[in-house]
Amino acid sequence: MAKRGNSIIKGIEINDIIAVLNKAYADEWLAYYQYFIEAKVIKGIMKDAAIAELQQHATDELRHANMVADRILQLGGTPLLHPKEWFTHTNCGYEEPKNFDVVSILEDSIKGEQCAISIYSNLAEMTRDKDIVTYDIVSEILADEVEHEEDLQALHDDISDFVTDLKKNLN
Repeated sequence: MAKRGNSIIKGIEINDIIAVLNKAYADEWLAYYQYFIEAKVIKGIMKDAAIAELQQHATDELRHANMVADRILQLGGTPLLHPKEWFTHTNCGYEEPKNFDVVSILEDSIKGEQCAISIYSNLAEMTRDKDIVTYDIVSEILADEVEHEEDLQALHDDISDFVTDLKKNLN
């Protein structure tokens, strides 16, 4: 634990920060796996574009997990040590893919990103003007999550529009 580094934290308990970061850490690991497995099982039109997007997002979620774990350690805490703890600490949960269709997978992924945006927005509010280091980390992750939602929504809309146009032209 960095004593001088932790001394800059004002108006918030370090253990409270560690607790919410561990919940975010659980979310990042579950999001990583969700994207990983969705990229493996996805089917349908334009699946290659979706696979590329899902794989990139999986990489980003793993990077986020590393960032959060490093901050937990800096604060003197311990990241969750067992994967089963991810399910008891998660904010956003984990929904196994049931329908492997591209549009369904993208819709599930968009919901996950929207949850992450809410969580990191709350974390930014919680740490603003109190813990600048954590605030900077969660702000960076929040920006990524906003970009992820936009990327997924744009791909979803492109595929949906293509299918709608195709149906019109066939009739």
